[in-house]
Amino acid sequence: MIRLKDNFFAPRQKTNRESTIPSSLRRCEETGRIEALKLQWKPGMENMPHVFWDSDVAKVMEGMALELLLNPDEKLRDRLEKIIDLFVAMQQDDGYLNSHFIQVEPENRWKDTFNQHELYCAGHIIEAAVAHFKATGSRKFLDCACRYADLIIKTFGNGPGQKRSCPGHEEIELALVKLYHASGEKKYLDLAQYFIDTRGVEPNCFLAEHPEMADPDPAKTSARLANHQAHIPVREQAEAVGHAVRAVYLYCGMADVAAETGDRELLAACEKLFDNIRQKKMHITGGIGATSIGETFCGEYFLPNDTCYDESCAAIGFALFCWRMLKLTGKEKYRETLERLVFNAALSGLSLDGDKFFYANLLEVTPYTFEHGSTRRQRQKWFDCSCCPPNFCRFIPQLGEMFFRCEADTVYLDIPVAAEIESEQYHLQISGDYPAGGRITVKAVRADNLKVICREKEFSISSGETISFEIELPVKVIHANAAVASDAGKAAIQRGPIIYALESVDNKGVELSSLLISSEPDFQLEDMEIGNIKFKAITASGWEEQIDNPDNQLYFEGESRLVPRQLKFIPYALWQNRGRSSMTVWVRKKY
Repeated sequence: MIRLKDNFFAPRQKTNRESTIPSSLRRCEETGRIEALKLQWKPGMENMPHVFWDSDVAKVMEGMALELLLNPDEKLRDRLEKIIDLFVAMQQDDGYLNSHFIQVEPENRWKDTFNQHELYCAGHIIEAAVAHFKATGSRKFLDCACRYADLIIKTFGNGPGQKRSCPGHEEIELALVKLYHASGEKKYLDLAQYFIDTRGVEPNCFLAEHPEMADPDPAKTSARLANHQAHIPVREQAEAVGHAVRAVYLYCGMADVAAETGDRELLAACEKLFDNIRQKKMHITGGIGATSIGETFCGEYFLPNDTCYDESCAAIGFALFCWRMLKLTGKEKYRETLERLVFNAALSGLSLDGDKFFYANLLEVTPYTFEHGSTRRQRQKWFDCSCCPPNFCRFIPQLGEMFFRCEADTVYLDIPVAAEIESEQYHLQISGDYPAGGRITVKAVRADNLKVICREKEFSISSGETISFEIELPVKVIHANAAVASDAGKAAIQRGPIIYALESVDNKGVELSSLLISSEPDFQLEDMEIGNIKFKAITASGWEEQIDNPDNQLYFEGESRLVPRQLKFIPYALWQNRGRSSMTVWVRKKY
């Protein structure tokens, strides 16, 4: 059991328990998502069950179950059990489990795996069932999920009467590996491997299902398939393309299957795909999927700040992929990127009060962009396509497991925030205020010659002993590759894993675009608190560019002068928690 005790993440877990899960559950009720599970909808009635509603409910349920692992709560468990009862009652005699297709178009079950979300929803149902089993020991929901997975095994494959296909929206691959672990049934791992091995292999299963997608120009056909990562076999893929959320869920499944089977070729593909993202397609915050057009990865180095997408689900999925690759390889690049994500892009989409959300996470917002596309520039209570809010419900409770790798004789402090770690073999108390401060202390309440590793530092500790060490946290001025045109002549501020931003709340009376940071910024740290989060703000010496424009013309000639100005930066993930504001991560630099 890992319990976070820090000032940055532990409050978010408390808010998730008290606000995010209850509000998301309430909105699933208000929008008809839970009502749809009762199978009372008939053609002609309002509020037709949508193809991916089940996934939204299942993600909230997974969050509820994971929360029960951290904080047993009979009221929460009772509410979860009642929703589980709806899924169990909804399940068809053959094991099928999807509220949309049961009620709206039963004749089209499994007809359109490319566009529809049956297998995607199935994956989230499976993940929720596994989490419930781990939290309670009850097999009620797990057996329901196994029956559904058994039907999917019967339906998909290369045998007589089976459909040769794979998910249009990936997710079930990683869920099936979890089901394999929970049930001990290798057939679920085999199905995950089948879906991965079938993707992009000739003859292409999606073209067989949708021959109209084939174009006389092979490049156009490939582009259509690439949006679903189905243009070439996964082991040959070295560039991250297509829908970013689909992609990183696929990569998670690939990493899981590689870990279980020892498939080195599959692992090598995961490494190449990760490197392509990290080196050429990732914003400095860790955000991915730079355009709203198809919610996709863009070409190399196309990383706009004010029009980017960086969907919350994509950041969460990328963090889950990094976590898997870190456990699988132990390589620093995965640890560093995971840390970058959890402190920045993977949390910026969630308000500090826990019930407002960004779908897209921009790196620059001006006062004039609020008039158009405000749903991308102000957190919302909910979305019609609401995959992101319930994703936070299940992501936040997992943070402790993501921060520490715990083995029988070794504990890795990958993200060494204050926490308590207890297992049959040991009980550790980790204190400090990382990343506000770099001093880390580890006390062994119970341990026997336990190895503790934090990056390049390694210690041995036994019961009653305490070790302390320091992680340096200098403020850094970061520049982008010259190929990233959006960041030319600009710099970003980073301290430890945290990317900082200018917000208009702290830099009043000036357009943020007129500010420049000094070439010798004289950084100072300042204790600050927003909501229930304590952190270090950064002040720096800089300049405001002023140009005479007495008639406020759009374009004009005028004399430019630089006026000294103190700049104040806060962690990017905490912006827009004090009312509507403008913000920028990248700031012009005076050379």
